[in-house]
Amino acid sequence: MYNRILDVHSLSLKKSFFLFGPRSTGKTTLLRSLFSEDAIINLLVSSTYIPLAASPSRLADMIRERSKKNQVIVIDEIQKLPALLDEIHNLIETTNIHFILTGSSARKLKRSGVNLLAGRAWQANLFPLVSPEITDFNLDRYLLYGGLPQVYASDYPDEELDAYVRTYLQEEIQAEALVQNLPQFSRFLKTAAVSNTEQINFSNIASDSGIPASTVRSYFDILSDTFTGFLLESWQASEKRKAVATAKFYFFDTGVANFLCGRTSLEPSSAEYGKAFEHFIALELRAWISYRRNRLELRYWRTKSGTEVDFLVGEEIAIEVKAAHTISDKHLKGLRALAEERIIATYILVSFDTENRETEDGIRCLHWSTFLEELWSGALRDEKETH
Repeated sequence: MYNRILDVHSLSLKKSFFLFGPRSTGKTTLLRSLFSEDAIINLLVSSTYIPLAASPSRLADMIRERSKKNQVIVIDEIQKLPALLDEIHNLIETTNIHFILTGSSARKLKRSGVNLLAGRAWQANLFPLVSPEITDFNLDRYLLYGGLPQVYASDYPDEELDAYVRTYLQEEIQAEALVQNLPQFSRFLKTAAVSNTEQINFSNIASDSGIPASTVRSYFDILSDTFTGFLLESWQASEKRKAVATAKFYFFDTGVANFLCGRTSLEPSSAEYGKAFEHFIALELRAWISYRRNRLELRYWRTKSGTEVDFLVGEEIAIEVKAAHTISDKHLKGLRALAEERIIATYILVSFDTENRETEDGIRCLHWSTFLEELWSGALRDEKETH
């Protein structure tokens, strides 16, 4: 059992909320560690799902007895039965019960036209494991196999990743009828994985996978809706240099991206290793923003001429990531160009260089472990959690 950073208990005392996240990130395991079995309604259980599907109004009767012992009621896999949201909406309005509604896909909720409780519920996300949640964290293992709990802890991570992708295709995509052509979607997944961490070029992906560009766009929407990937939008507020507008795409997990590419090893000096390292930092930043609930936006910056900074956290921190063991001026080019805009407050280069230092022009050069320690401890910024 991992000690997860997301404080579900504190959130549940304040308000009802959706707990979204990719399948097998540990949502159910976390909730079972915090709440009694009697407080959890699991829609994957047929004996629970079938009567509620036939008559959603039965939910009130089902909860009435449970709520005598439980202030918080968990409904697991809410996307299986979106019709329950009307009943839950009414119960939130008429009782003091707080609900936690988990889901591994927002696709069906969107298609059903539901309003996600009209603002009466917050939203939280659970991601794969992040570095401070793992005792004796091993970077190379994480870069190759990712942070899904059952994968990271396994003696057979390749087998676990294979099973994960197959289950995702069968249960999340095929069973929910999200696509009509599963082999075509599988082909798209592999092509999308090759372009992971890069600017999206729908035409190139369509050509490489033999799929119409319009279909490719819809497939990327499915990846976003099932929390299997996310777009990193570009920051375009720069005035001195024209910035590109094209978004980048990142899979939710380094291990899944590697598996889809057929990658079974990562050589430290390779370009693939550098991409995986950048991907890892992106995932840590995304989880940190979500778990701390600081409402900062994560973006990247790239000029028309190709000058780039990997990540911008709001307008507070600019971060460049290099899998280099010795930092030189060439690695600082993007940060220095961005500094000329005089908007971002802090500039950081994250690398494998063990000498933490600050340049004459104020760029902090940090070893990746120091950077993550400062990030998660709150030392990187004056951090106040908001909810």
